[in-house]
Amino acid sequence: MCLIFLQCLFFWHLDGVFGDEVKSVSVMEGDTVTLYTDVTHIHTDDVIEWMFGVQSPDEIIAELNREANKTSFINERLKNHLQIDDQTGSLIITNITTEHTGLYQLEINRKPSVLIRHFNLTVYVIPARLPVPVIRVSSSSSSSCSVLCSVMNASHVSVSWYNGSIIHSSISVSDVKSTASLHLEVEYHDSNTYRCVINNPITNQTQHLHINDLCHKLSVCVECCGFTEAVIRLVVSAVVGVATIGVVIYDIRSR
Repeated sequence: MCLIFLQCLFFWHLDGVFGDEVKSVSVMEGDTVTLYTDVTHIHTDDVIEWMFGVQSPDEIIAELNREANKTSFINERLKNHLQIDDQTGSLIITNITTEHTGLYQLEINRKPSVLIRHFNLTVYVIPARLPVPVIRVSSSSSSSCSVLCSVMNASHVSVSWYNGSIIHSSISVSDVKSTASLHLEVEYHDSNTYRCVINNPITNQTQHLHINDLCHKLSVCVECCGFTEAVIRLVVSAVVGVATIGVVIYDIRSR
């Protein structure tokens, strides 16, 4: 099991409530994750509440009341996975499952102030191995070819073309029930190194573009097909011309 630590800074607002932006955390199913309060120690009159919800934090799942010296885990479905660090109030989720995916809110009541922090936790199912991207030619011209990098049956991924270590283009896909593709136009004699990468916050898969193998052969075919088509048209035109002349001569002789 790997332990993923989330550390962030916050400030106390002594006159009331201080909010912050949502912090995203991604883990694999079965891992242990700690959502840190970043408090070095809890005061004797602190009350710490952790809330959870899929769309918004709307249910208290754990509470630490230092004055009463009491820790409560309220949600029956989650409580066997939850722990609270009694020194810092950080929430520890063990043997994590997809049921833990959602939004978490921390409230530390330290009169007269309240600290509020938010976490967005995403749990990826094992195996989170992504499919290998597929590269194919979609169209071509006499000087270049158009290729597509495609992925099927993946969710919450990014599809990117890299030129060396630099991102050339990229798209984000939330849910792929069919095929998602990203286009790239390359010259036949392009010496750059291109690769297509599919990734989520946990893992990635890479497929390299071999221009000479995929596109150069196609360019030869295009040139060849163009030449062959020209020859065929020339032969057909000649045959039609000869036939036309023969018909005219026959008509003249008949008269």
